[in-house]
Amino acid sequence: MTARRTIAAEELDTLDLADPRLHAESDLSAVWRRLREEEPVHWNPATDTRPGFWVVTRHADVTAVYRDSTRFTSEGGNVLETLLAGGDSAAGRMLAITDGARHTGLRRLLMSAFTPRALQPVVASVRRTVDRLLREAIAKGSCDFAADVAAGIPLGAICDLLGVPESDRAHVLSLTSSALGSHDADGTAADSWIAKSEILLYFANLARDRRDSGHADVIALLAGSKVNGAPLDDDEIMLNCYSLILGGDETARLSMVGAALALVEHPDQWQALKRGDTGVDTAVEEILRWTTPALHSGRTATADTEIAGRAIRTGDIVTVWNASANHDEQVFEAPGQLRLDRTPNKHCTFAYGPHFCLGAYLARAEIGAVLEGLRDQVAHMEQSGPSRPVYSNFLNGLCELPLTLK
Repeated sequence: MTARRTIAAEELDTLDLADPRLHAESDLSAVWRRLREEEPVHWNPATDTRPGFWVVTRHADVTAVYRDSTRFTSEGGNVLETLLAGGDSAAGRMLAITDGARHTGLRRLLMSAFTPRALQPVVASVRRTVDRLLREAIAKGSCDFAADVAAGIPLGAICDLLGVPESDRAHVLSLTSSALGSHDADGTAADSWIAKSEILLYFANLARDRRDSGHADVIALLAGSKVNGAPLDDDEIMLNCYSLILGGDETARLSMVGAALALVEHPDQWQALKRGDTGVDTAVEEILRWTTPALHSGRTATADTEIAGRAIRTGDIVTVWNASANHDEQVFEAPGQLRLDRTPNKHCTFAYGPHFCLGAYLARAEIGAVLEGLRDQVAHMEQSGPSRPVYSNFLNGLCELPLTLK
């Protein structure tokens, strides 16, 4: 009930990997496999409206690019949308698109809010939320797992950290859902731009209100701290809140929805989880690999260099594809099989190196809470209607998943 058109490897030369429809509606497994085997560094050609870009698909090369922020900078943007549009105006001010000493200082500051100890009350709240949402879904008998369960979990956690009022959270969710992708095949770049602008405006206002307010949240932390000896201005606070809300909501939510679908489609793994034959921690890692909610990340070459023998020129856009690296046969045995007990599991879902996901611990805790909740509360689960994909060249997953829960 989640049909996607299988794209043959021979179709590679006709594909534009920047096309959101391609990723939403197609199974690209054969294409990724061909690229890993025959052309691990592939040139996606320019069009009339945007430049071409490199596509890096092998796990070893993907992690090498992630690790090397000297030759491959994130400061031109870190996703195709901004890279192809000419860059990101927040470069050097927002953690995700800052490198060097500034990145180190800003990351050190924010990490203090994302340690396991600091996140204890947030994780406890996540568990209560998962328990409540699943009980409500079971009581109704059917639900849209994406909207009725998954949507309320990571957003609530990151809003707790940022101190976003309860009354604003539904509005913030609607904006984050539109900022990086669309629930509609006809969604436009203008829709995304409007949503991003509204998020920035919202946090600009919140940042101004939080200065010297006595609040104990991440916004207040940013407002009251210095990075490399200088305080952050309102724009820097706003931009980093924007980054945290998008990074902390969308990807974890899509992994949760993908986890539910994976368990429905692989009843042997569902039963293994319920019997306790596989631990939740290892299951979380396999769900992260299997769902790969962030398809790619982007960099800009800072010098003439090479990757896997291909010459890369200064200024070239280089994209690394987690969606391919997480199925690399050189790293994962039988990568096309869902194995909740897979170990080791060196997936790239949280990136790698200096830009390893700040919220990885929280995301793992959230997905783990969902798996535990399904295991402990749900006796039977089946898909009750067609799912709908997110239309994005960056995000991977479903915006609707009707399920019957008993």
